[in-house]
Amino acid sequence: MNTTDAQSTKRREGRKSGGRQGRIAARQAEVKLHKPAAPGQVGGQYKPLTEKELKDILDTAYRILEEIGFAEVPDVVMEQALEQGCHINELGRLSFPRPFVEDIVAGACKSFTFHGRNPDHTIEVGGDKVYYGTGGAAVQTLDMESGLYRSSTLADLHDFTRLIDKLENINWFVRCCVATDVPDNFDLDMNTAFALMKNTQKPVGTSFTIGDYVHPIVEMFDMVAGGEGRFAKAPFCKAHISPVISPLRYGEDAVSVMLACIQHNMPINEIIAAQSGATAPAPLAGMLAQTTAETLAGLILVNLFAPGYPVIFSNWPFVIDLRTGAFCGAGGEISVMNAAAAQIGNYLGLPTGVASSMADAKAVDAQMGAEKAISALSCGLAGSNMIYESAGMMGSLLGASFEAFVLDNEMLSHIHRTIRGVEVTEETLGFEAIKEAVTGEGHFLGGAHTMGAMERDYYYPELANRDSPAVWNENGGPDAWATAKQKVQAILEAHQPEYTDPAVEARIKDTWNILS
Repeated sequence: MNTTDAQSTKRREGRKSGGRQGRIAARQAEVKLHKPAAPGQVGGQYKPLTEKELKDILDTAYRILEEIGFAEVPDVVMEQALEQGCHINELGRLSFPRPFVEDIVAGACKSFTFHGRNPDHTIEVGGDKVYYGTGGAAVQTLDMESGLYRSSTLADLHDFTRLIDKLENINWFVRCCVATDVPDNFDLDMNTAFALMKNTQKPVGTSFTIGDYVHPIVEMFDMVAGGEGRFAKAPFCKAHISPVISPLRYGEDAVSVMLACIQHNMPINEIIAAQSGATAPAPLAGMLAQTTAETLAGLILVNLFAPGYPVIFSNWPFVIDLRTGAFCGAGGEISVMNAAAAQIGNYLGLPTGVASSMADAKAVDAQMGAEKAISALSCGLAGSNMIYESAGMMGSLLGASFEAFVLDNEMLSHIHRTIRGVEVTEETLGFEAIKEAVTGEGHFLGGAHTMGAMERDYYYPELANRDSPAVWNENGGPDAWATAKQKVQAILEAHQPEYTDPAVEARIKDTWNILS
C-alpha cells in the first residue's frame, strides 16, 4: 500500500470512528456551543445614513426642540423643565436648549437588565445586540378555522401568550391584541397583565390607560413574585407609553403613567409613532428630524423626574399611503426609516427600539413574507436592540395571526443567521480541508470539517419546505399556511403552563375581576 492509499484508508477509518451515532452526538455537542441562529446577534452593519446625514438630522432635531419647542405641556412637567434650565420661547412654547438636551442624553441610561421570571429569558438591553419581540394592539384576530378576521378576545390573548412562550426568537412579549370583549378599561388593563403573567416567564410589556392602574397591577406582580416590593427588585414587565402627540405636543395620560411606573422601577418604552405626510413631514429626512426630536423629548420627560432611569429610545417612524391616507405597515420607506432611527439611537448610545414586520397583507401569503422579511432584516442589520411588532402582526397592525407567529419565528432564525455574518478564522478558511479533499476523495461530504460546520454554521428550518417537487406532490402539496396551522395547534394542545402558584392565583381572582 502506497502512502496515498494509507492516508486515504486512515481518513475513511477516521470517518467511521464512532459511526453515525457518534457523528450525531458530536453535532449535538456543537449545537450546544454554537447555535447557528441564536438571538442577541451583533448588529450595526447596515447604516442607511452617512455620518454627515446623521449629524444633519440630529442638528435639525436639536433646532426643533429649541426654536419650535413643545406645546400642551402638563403643569408638573413645565415646573420641572423650567427649574432645570428650559424656558418659554418666542412662540410661547417650552424650549429645550441644545446643551440641556445633550446633558440629558449624556446622563441617560445606556443599558439595563430586562428580567424574565425565569432567568434564562433575561436579556441586557443596550449595546450592540439585537433582539426581536412583539408589540401592537390588534383589534382583530385571523381565525384559524374560518381563515377570516374577527374581533380579538381575551381568550385569544391567553392563547397568543402560550404560543410565544414556545417560540425561541420571541424574546419578550407585549400584548399583540386587544381583548375587545372586556369593555371596562381597568378590567382590560388588569386582565391583559394577568394573561401575560400567567402564560409566559419571558419578559413582558403592557400599556396602562391611566397612571392609577399601574399600582394594582404591580401589586398583582408582587404577589406572584413573592411579596411587596419584589417586582421592583427584578422588574419583568415594562410599560409602553406614547408621551408625545405628534407634532410636538405632550400627552397628559402618558405623564401620569410614567410617574407611576417610576415609583415601581418599571422600565419604560417611550414610543414615538408619527406618520409621514400627516403628523410629520413627508420627506424621509424631515420625518426623521421631527421624530428624533420627539423621541428626545420623551427621553427628557422621564429624565426630568428620574435621571438615568431605564428608558428605551423607541423612534418608530410610520408611513401612510399619501394617495389614500391609510396607514402602511410595510414597504421600503418604513423599513429604511426604522433602520435609520436605529442608527441614530445607536449613535447617541441609547437603548434603542424600532418597529418591523407590520405586514399590510391580510393572508398568510407571499405578500406577508416579503413585507415582513424586508423590514425585519433591515432593522436587525441596523442594530436596534429591541425590534418590536416582529411577529404575528397582519393587516397594517389591525390584525394578529397565530400562523404568522410561528412562520415569523422561523423567519427570525434566518435573520439572526444573516446578522451573524461570516466568521473568518484559520479553521473556517479550511485550507487543510480543501487540500485533503482534492488529494483524496474529491469531495467534502462526511468530512470532519464539514460535520463540524453542519450545525454550527447552518440553520435548518422546520416549517419551510425543502423537498423536491416530486416529494412535495406525493405529500399532498402542503402550503405554509396549513403547515403553520398544524404547528400552532400542536403547541396550544400540548403547552398548558402553570407559572403561578394556584393559591396565589386564587388570591388574585378574589381581589380583582379576573375573567379567565
